[in-house]
Amino acid sequence: MQFVCRNFGLSDLHRRGLTPQEAPLEVLLLDIEAELSIREQGREVWSEEAFPVAELAYHLALWLQSPAAGHEDFELNSMQAEEGVIRIVHSDEGWRVGSIFTPAFWTPPVAWDVLVAEIKRFDGVVREGIAGMSIDPAFIPEPWHCSGLADRLE
Repeated sequence: MQFVCRNFGLSDLHRRGLTPQEAPLEVLLLDIEAELSIREQGREVWSEEAFPVAELAYHLALWLQSPAAGHEDFELNSMQAEEGVIRIVHSDEGWRVGSIFTPAFWTPPVAWDVLVAEIKRFDGVVREGIAGMSIDPAFIPEPWHCSGLADRLE
């Protein structure tokens, strides 16, 4: 399972008359978009051209920082995208990723440490894309500084 992110852009920031430095957090989270795909074994199973990837990275980092990480499912409750557009659920076999837009599809289960590694990789790609637009990505919490995360990787 892999999150693929490319073609970063700012959807409405300039139309709003804001610079990245003066934009409030919620505007940055919504306006920094990219094409997001979920891939499984090299094939694309879901894709959206203008997805709020900064918002997804932000909420995934908060999920990894929470005591619920590794114990409770994740569902993106976006300010812009439909609820459940990205879901991560635990099954007896491991963690699976899906979307309400492809209800019959779930990635094959992966171990918690594999899921966390992919989230961290995705986070790095999003940070690099944001920095490439001359915006400091520091507004996204760092998932690798999650308290107690190492304990949950076992």
